[in-house]
This record gives sequence, C-alpha cells and structure tokens, in this order.
Amino acid sequence: MNTETYNSKIKRIILSEEEIKSRIAEVGTELSREYSGKPLLLISILNGAFVFMADFCRSLTIPCEIAFMRTRSYYSRTVSTGNVEILMDVTQNLSDYHVIIVEDIIDTGRTLSAVVELLMERSPLSLKVVTLLDKPSRREMGFTADIALFTIPDLFVIGYGLDCGEKYRNLPYIAEYAE
Repeated sequence: MNTETYNSKIKRIILSEEEIKSRIAEVGTELSREYSGKPLLLISILNGAFVFMADFCRSLTIPCEIAFMRTRSYYSRTVSTGNVEILMDVTQNLSDYHVIIVEDIIDTGRTLSAVVELLMERSPLSLKVVTLLDKPSRREMGFTADIALFTIPDLFVIGYGLDCGEKYRNLPYIAEYAE
C-alpha cells in the first residue's frame, strides 16, 4: 500500500491527539486518588489497547504493575464468532490486586464480558474496566465499562492502537476509516 492510498483511507479525524491526552490525564488523576496506597494491576487487552495502556499508565501518579492478555473472537472473519479464546493470559495472582482492565474499544461487549467473568473467578480485590472508546449502539451483551473516556457512534475507527488489517495503529488520533 503506497502512502497516497494509505492516507486516502482516513476519512476524518474523530478525536484529536490533544483531546485524547487531556481525557487520559483527567482519568489518571481521578484513579490515582482512588487507588492511592492500594496494590494496583493494569491489564491491557492486546493488540489494540497497547497505545492507550502506555499513555494511561504514565498518567497515573501512583505505583502500579502492568500485565497483558490477548484474546481472539474474530479469527479470520470480520464478524465475531461469539466464542472468546484466551491466547495469552496474565500470570499474577489477582487476589493480591485491585485490577483495572484497560481496553481500546467496547463494541458488542462479548470479549470484555468473557474476560471479566474469567478474571472475577480469580478473586481480585476489585475489578474495574476502563475503555478508551465505547460504541453502545453495537452492544449485544449487557456490558458497561466503569469508565469510558469517549462514546462514539457506529463507525469503523482507526488510529491510536486501533487497526484495519494491522495498519493505522500508529496514528496519534482516532479517525473514521473510509471503506
């Protein structure tokens, strides 16, 4: 894909880099107060949430540990199979931590519902879900994040870790993809 074709797929910027950074700083301040003095573990869902996780953990002013999980529900399709497979799991004993799941986007809610159910079975001291983007119009499960930094309409978005065919993750903003 040449640069011209690559750039032609960016329809419009939905959230600027500055808007994202500002909102992350607000939430980081809020959660730093809430979890001060508590053992905190941030769990990022790969691959999409890695950019958000990096900025989010740096926004915290308290000690925290990080871990990663990788799931699969889409396989080679563009529509979820409804079955969530854990490809990479956390190794920490969650009963020793207050856990915050750091997610890039909640769409149908299937993946996060399954991940939360799995992690709750491991008895964390508490569990909270923080998502960069929430797309409630697509929800198929009765799942709600504890904190959604931004709510967006039913658009296919790229950037800031979100991809289309593994491309566009490096954009510093969230954009609508021009199909």
